[in-house]
Amino acid sequence: MSSSRDDKLASVASITAGLASVDYIATRRIATALFVAANLKKPVLVEGPAGVGKTELALSTARWLALPLIRMQCYEGLDEGKALYEWKYGKQLLYTQILKEKLADLIQGTRTLDEAMQRLHAEGDLFYSEPFLEPRPLLKALRQDEGAVLLIDEIDKSDEEFEAFLLEILSDYQVSIPEIGTVKAKTPPLVFLTSNNTREMGDALKRRCLHLYIAFPDARTEERIVAARLPGIAKRLNRQLVTFIQRLRGEDLKKLPSLAETLDWARVLMLMNADQLEVETVRDTLNVLLKFEVDIETVGPKLTEMAAKARREASGLDAARA
Repeated sequence: MSSSRDDKLASVASITAGLASVDYIATRRIATALFVAANLKKPVLVEGPAGVGKTELALSTARWLALPLIRMQCYEGLDEGKALYEWKYGKQLLYTQILKEKLADLIQGTRTLDEAMQRLHAEGDLFYSEPFLEPRPLLKALRQDEGAVLLIDEIDKSDEEFEAFLLEILSDYQVSIPEIGTVKAKTPPLVFLTSNNTREMGDALKRRCLHLYIAFPDARTEERIVAARLPGIAKRLNRQLVTFIQRLRGEDLKKLPSLAETLDWARVLMLMNADQLEVETVRDTLNVLLKFEVDIETVGPKLTEMAAKARREASGLDAARA
């Protein structure tokens, strides 16, 4: 890793400021996890509800450090061929056709199949060499001489077999390819694994990773995030909508609104030229925040009271902070 990059990662404070420069508002816990991960060369397993900024942490880190972002989206059935490498079978077939006459010359004079195969083996496994290798995300990340940010997104959606396959890479930043040998990273990538907790991760994976849980932000942090991502938003509207969402998360809902929904709702309110929360505007746009009709029906009768309380509480915060 370059010295300038090392300087950026030299302290928790510099990481907090650096991420803020690309509009990612990091808590001290998040910045500390990144500081430890970068300096101890350990991957970070980032868990928490969907939409709280787990993936965005990796994206923002890559943007801030000016590193290539290599992303691998996990899913059930993901295997080594899609994650690490595969052979360019079409190219191999094409070259076989092109070299057909040469192959005939090589095996000329042989009397048995075994004899022909031995002669071909003497020429080496040319079709399983570097020119025919198709690197996938994991191998690409290991081969970045100046380092990279490797995002293994939604690891909980993959199979346990794939989780086990990752252990060598996460431990030693290397991988074994039978036909080529061991590929070891010159500069270990910064690795982020994200999980929405749809299944429990194995102990072996957890031992190799630092653990970071990102919860829903508190009101003040959420305000800062909205202001950073939407610099044109009025302070009063920002405070009111965040106060409303904080109260909404206290309701018994099937799916609580995440930070992603907060930002989407703020954009919608700005689009509608709202300068404060009005009950009708909230009612008309509630589907941006709540993704299930049962949740909308649960909150519906309380909207007038909740919007009024959000305005009052936001006004009280303004007075307290003045």
